[in-house]
Amino acid sequence: MLGTLAKWLRIIGYDTAYGEGNDSEIIKKADTEERILFTRDKELHDRYVNSVFVGSTKLEEQIKEVINALKLKIDMGNALSRCTLCNAPIMKTSKEQAKGKVPPHAYETHDNFWICPKCKRIYWMGTHWDNMKRFIEKLKDELP
Repeated sequence: MLGTLAKWLRIIGYDTAYGEGNDSEIIKKADTEERILFTRDKELHDRYVNSVFVGSTKLEEQIKEVINALKLKIDMGNALSRCTLCNAPIMKTSKEQAKGKVPPHAYETHDNFWICPKCKRIYWMGTHWDNMKRFIEKLKDELP
């Protein structure tokens, strides 16, 4: 329901779990992991006290809703510190370790790489990073 929101909260640097299941399973997981539940399901929101109802269907507005509801800060120093797929903190890795695991152009044009120790996805600051950074800076400028 809010997978893209979860991905972007991770990009910004927040520990954000995402999973599926019935309402009882979702509540149990949120409770067990002591998480705040974000949902677009009004009934689920009403059932779980530690939840935030996300009203918008637009990503930018969803991010702003969550940031405002929880009084979060956007810190560019934390951006891209978590795996966008599995949420684990990423770690710097050597260029040699990235060889053969990233597109040849990325390997040839970049010296810095990060790896997710859990799912082994490799990251680098290519044009996608520039686009994400612009989006994050725009969000920061529009928040109170």
